[in-house]
Formats: sequence, structure tokens, C-alpha cells
Amino acid sequence: MSSQALRSGTAVGALVREAEFAQSKADFINKMSIALKEANETDYWLDLLHYGNYLEDDFFESLDIDNKELISILAAIVKKSKENQ
Repeated sequence: MSSQALRSGTAVGALVREAEFAQSKADFINKMSIALKEANETDYWLDLLHYGNYLEDDFFESLDIDNKELISILAAIVKKSKENQ
């Protein structure tokens, strides 16, 4: 589970970096949408790790708050980009 969380969590940053040099607006939206999906997947893995007692409460809460904030930011970027397309 932890390797899955690491994989999906690091994919977010890679996709956002790729989106910086997107070939088109549609490509940008696509990459940011995939980053949003990866952040959401990371949320799932963090929940499983926490409920399986692999993460202490304080550490989980810190990660959870940051990841949920990231999800909100990415969702806003995708929404706004689609509106301006």
C-alpha cells in the first residue's frame, strides 16, 4: 500500500510539471485532470494506510490535510481551465 501511495503521490508532481509545457489547452487540461485523479488515488491509499494502523494519527492528519488541499487546488484549476477553453 505504501508503494502505491508513493507512486500516485509522486505522479501528481510529474503531471503538473508536464502540464507546464503542454502542447495545447486541451493537453494542459488532460494532464491536470490526470494529476487530480492521482491525488484522489493518493487520498485512498493514505486512508487505507491510516485505517490499517500503518500511519500514526498525527502524521496521517498532516498528510491528509495537505493532500485534500492539493485536490481542491487541482479541481479548481481543471474547472477554471475548462470554463476558459
